[in-house]
Amino acid sequence: MLTTTIPGLGDVSLAHLVLDYNGTLALDGAPLPGVAERLAALADSLAVHVITADTFGTVRAALAGLPASVTVLSPGPEDAAKLAFVQSLGLSATASIGNGRNDRLMLRACAVGLAVIGPEGACLDAVLAADAVFTDIRNALDVFTHPARLVATLRT
Repeated sequence: MLTTTIPGLGDVSLAHLVLDYNGTLALDGAPLPGVAERLAALADSLAVHVITADTFGTVRAALAGLPASVTVLSPGPEDAAKLAFVQSLGLSATASIGNGRNDRLMLRACAVGLAVIGPEGACLDAVLAADAVFTDIRNALDVFTHPARLVATLRT
């Protein structure tokens, strides 16, 4: 559990971190450097969940051995499926990170939603739905191990 107080928003107690895979944690199906180490470190305080359409069919092999659950979505409205997934975890206890149009609903709904503009870019709808935007997934993940950074960004 990660608990912090954000002035203007109040107490935030997070139990779950939900992550998109391609474009967020990975490029062309391969995890970006430094992602695996950060996910392993975060698993001490948060349940880490990766939810993806798995465009390249690599997510399970790429994340094997990491303390993260992997959910591969069935074809259909992915944005609604991702929203339903975070709702099942409890929105007030969940943070999410994504970059695509199919991430926008979960980013907006979660207690903390972060967008990443990485090498693949980011959908404007995802950026506008997020509480904060990062240009590197490593920096986005690091706010959960250094919560004062999250406070500094989100305080009112």
